[in-house]
Amino acid sequence: MAHEEILRRAADAARDADALLIGAGAGMGVDSGLPDFRGNQGFWRAYPVYAKLGLDFASMANPRWFTKDPAFAWGFYGHRLELYRKTVPHAGFALLRKWAEGMKHGAFVFTSNVDGQFQKAGFSDDRIAEIHGSIHFVQCAMGCSGIAPADPYRFDLDEDTLRAQGELPRCACCAELLRPNILMFGDGWWDASRTEAQEARLTTWLDGLGDARVVVIECGAGTAIPSVRMFCERLTRAGGTLVRINVREPQVPDGGIGVPMGALAALQGIDRALSH
Repeated sequence: MAHEEILRRAADAARDADALLIGAGAGMGVDSGLPDFRGNQGFWRAYPVYAKLGLDFASMANPRWFTKDPAFAWGFYGHRLELYRKTVPHAGFALLRKWAEGMKHGAFVFTSNVDGQFQKAGFSDDRIAEIHGSIHFVQCAMGCSGIAPADPYRFDLDEDTLRAQGELPRCACCAELLRPNILMFGDGWWDASRTEAQEARLTTWLDGLGDARVVVIECGAGTAIPSVRMFCERLTRAGGTLVRINVREPQVPDGGIGVPMGALAALQGIDRALSH
């Protein structure tokens, strides 16, 4: 099927909907200039220092570094935090907001991304569920206190080693190290309370939809970490239409619409189809 026909079908699903559930994975941020961590080569292109050390994304995204080598740990997360702070969300975010504003029940975002791009693009914070947490918040590495914004903290990095320089953020309660409020690999110390509250609001929103027509537009969520894909498929099995935008893995269950394109190009194509 030609792309134009696929985009027209996706536009029809959006036009007929009363509510929009946005599912988003790492591919959503690529068009904003964020690095693609898919596979070791993608990660190492973004971080050649770690390629030299033989460390992949799963090795770095591990809470053990905050105990073993805090400056190394905050070098990785501090760099990402500063990168996400500087990044401007691409135009596809605004298109999703525009469509949602024309729907009776608006939109809710379900994302595995920790970059805070949906908030920066103007989506209401109480309509976003960040299932892996957010890099824009911190927690005590020892779990003694709650979650706090990362706004006060800035990181000066050694460009050759990607190690954080100077004083590292400390817990005001116990003076132990702070860490990002992100679910890492092998992480038994993540404070999930903020995410749990978000998911509770999502459940309330879904329960309030009744017999509303729902379109699920999923952008850049791959099979390597399938949480977003599984949630979106489960939601559409209960009714509604799944539009899966994924340049590499657009396969969908029966009744779904697979769009084999990048997020920005696909959203712009759907918008053009909506205007005709």
